[in-house]
Amino acid sequence: MHGFGSEHEPTTRTSKNSLVQAARRRNIPPGTQGLSIRKRTGGNTDTAPGNLPHRGFTYGHVAQLEKLGRIVLERLAGRCGLLPGADELVFVDIDSKIKEVYGAGKQGSAYGYTKVRGLNYLMATISTPTAAPVVAATRIRGGNANSARGAASLITSAIKTARACGATETIVVGGDSAFFTGPVIAAIRKAGAFFSVTAKHTASVKAAIAGIEENTWQTVRFNRPVFDDRAKQWIYEGEIAETTLEAFTNVTQNPGRAVTARLIVRRTRITTTDATGELFPIWLYHAIFTDSPHELLTAEPEHRGRAGTIEQIFADLNDSAAAHLPSGQLAANGAWLSLAALTHNLMRAAGSLASEFHAKARTATLRRQLITIPARIARSARRIVLHLPADWPWKQAFTSLFTATHSPPAGA
Repeated sequence: MHGFGSEHEPTTRTSKNSLVQAARRRNIPPGTQGLSIRKRTGGNTDTAPGNLPHRGFTYGHVAQLEKLGRIVLERLAGRCGLLPGADELVFVDIDSKIKEVYGAGKQGSAYGYTKVRGLNYLMATISTPTAAPVVAATRIRGGNANSARGAASLITSAIKTARACGATETIVVGGDSAFFTGPVIAAIRKAGAFFSVTAKHTASVKAAIAGIEENTWQTVRFNRPVFDDRAKQWIYEGEIAETTLEAFTNVTQNPGRAVTARLIVRRTRITTTDATGELFPIWLYHAIFTDSPHELLTAEPEHRGRAGTIEQIFADLNDSAAAHLPSGQLAANGAWLSLAALTHNLMRAAGSLASEFHAKARTATLRRQLITIPARIARSARRIVLHLPADWPWKQAFTSLFTATHSPPAGA
């Protein structure tokens, strides 16, 4: 213990002296430095040692953190095999989420479509058919923000990041009906990507669906059942067909943004029977507006299969850093969110280096099996030795990760 104390004492003294010198530079009277230091640190949860200095963040700092996140993601993709198959097909998904907060004093908090007080953040992810999703960009917003607000610029940034990560061929941007807007579709097309967005059931969409010939519908069975919120039941099969749709033709709202593309429609039959039987069939329609280069039987399940991709990241972040947004300042919470996304990508890279299983595992699994490990640290001959359990089931995965991220000892 004596050696430990003597080893760390200079660090403690230096830290204290630096704080006193800083206090003197601010013209704090002699003898009150300690009180001022305590007021500036220990008594405030926003600036306490070990915490993020929330009050010092501005939106410029958030933009810098976002740029740092993009640079780190690009390098991870190049060195860790984070996005295998990116040279053939990449998916960029976008969605928004409202995180519930408490207290009217939290900057930006408001009631949105979920009817709870919260902050709204926008997120774009990158993935491939064989890779788990990573976070390309985030943006914090007020709780009552429209889902599509700022989505066009965020998607443009995400597509640029995807190309820097190795996406040299097809990029398909997916989103729900909140992103069925002229600015979003125009931004995707301008960036040279394809879009696949759930279409709102506007009058023109309903008319296009009604014009589909009955003999063009094809029966498909889903590999995994789909839960229909309107019917409140699991759907195991349906019928698909396609037509064309000219969207965003209102020159006042969407000047120069009119787009003609494919409208892929999936319909599912809802059984409604009673003692007298079924009077007539009831169909529920789900429309997809897309210019995907893939054929009908590929494009429709691709879009349907992307539905839970970004939700997986939301769940991962909700189990870790984004379980709460700790600051009362909106910009500081934006910085917190950017750092949470950066951490998520680092964990995804660690999983890719560890094993094929960990490359797609939930981040909670990565923390449990690769980070919070049952090990003992010892020192011997000026070297740090990590003692692991003899029969540890994830020994090989951890060894692979350790070997990939550490150089061998100098004497090896």
